[in-house]
Amino acid sequence: MVQFTGVKVFSTTMARDREMMGETITRWIKDNPQAEIVDKEVTQSSDKEFHCLTVTLFYRTKA
Repeated sequence: MVQFTGVKVFSTTMARDREMMGETITRWIKDNPQAEIVDKEVTQSSDKEFHCLTVTLFYRTKA
């Protein structure tokens, strides 16, 4: 079982923000070098009007 001490969620429904999500996540990782990513989950959902993309990062704080 992977142990983690924190969770960071990135979520958007706007197409422009979905296109930029990779850069947003990369920036967060660079800005938080103490966070060691131990798992991730990508979820996509939609209804008649909106498409939602969520990336959840599970991390533990480096000693």
